[in-house]
Amino acid sequence: MSTVLVAGGAGYVGSHAVKSLAAAGYDVVIYDNLLAGHREAVDRLVAAFPARKISFVQGDILDGPLVRQTLESTGASAVMHFAALLSVVGSVRDPFAYYRNNVIGTMTVLEAMAQAGVKHFVFSSTCATFGEPQTPSIDETHPQRPINAYGETKLAVERALPHIETASGIRSIALRYFNASGADPDGWIGEDHQPEEHIIPRAIAAVRGGEGLTVFGDDYPTDDGTCIRDYVHVCDLADAHLAALRRLEGGGPSGRFNLGSGNGMTVKQVLDAVGRVAGHPVPHTMGPRRPGDPARLVASSGLARRELGWTPRLGDLEAIVRTAWTWHTSHPDGYGRRTQQQP
Repeated sequence: MSTVLVAGGAGYVGSHAVKSLAAAGYDVVIYDNLLAGHREAVDRLVAAFPARKISFVQGDILDGPLVRQTLESTGASAVMHFAALLSVVGSVRDPFAYYRNNVIGTMTVLEAMAQAGVKHFVFSSTCATFGEPQTPSIDETHPQRPINAYGETKLAVERALPHIETASGIRSIALRYFNASGADPDGWIGEDHQPEEHIIPRAIAAVRGGEGLTVFGDDYPTDDGTCIRDYVHVCDLADAHLAALRRLEGGGPSGRFNLGSGNGMTVKQVLDAVGRVAGHPVPHTMGPRRPGDPARLVASSGLARRELGWTPRLGDLEAIVRTAWTWHTSHPDGYGRRTQQQP
């Protein structure tokens, strides 16, 4: 079985993809600068798969020579790329950092791949490339008109990939996912962002006595007035990345796919689900809408189902919440002290 370099493999979605790859028999090189990832996640994955070769290189995607050296020394035949800045709010505040990391960094990885002769690239993209939805569910034909720097940086990469394929032969699959949620059902790895912006972990923290939760807007044109979003389990996303890799390895063409459960849930429905799992209502306050938040974002994933053979296994909202609850209650401090602060 071949070796895959996973850029950002110590982070949330990346670590779950590493687990999926190792379970499928791949050797993995986790390449991460640990600014948002966790060395403890790496250690847990290494311990969980003693029969697989899972190695770790601490490095930045802007370091082209190190990326190339890592690809060549490990014999990696593919790259899965998760190493991105991902906060919409952060991208508005500091677009320089987002373009530097998400665009220049990704081009640096692709150039290193071309130099090393690595031809398969699976790219973690986002529904933020679409901007304001024009249809009740978003498929791959939906116009891409981002409304923030985060979405623009991801779309810039998507637009570059066909040109890079023409020049270098690197075939790619971009996976645009909606709201990544949940945690590894085995409890080995989970979600630990600093700061945390996702609604499910924030609701869990609130019901357990942590930081208060504000719901932004209750006057949207939805059944209960709160935003509708599509929550897709992180393990299902990991499976989609594996399916994309296998398509490329099998000689399949490049492609772009939307990933979601196809089920839209309001913010209040999410809070209700967390309350049922926790056995207590989620304390929260109502606030005004945030600028740029559309009322509804729901994926149409029919193309991924047909062409990748991908079907979400954990699509039920309460099942997603239950895995997140298990992780957060068994790891109240996440992975513990931030890995970049360790000596």
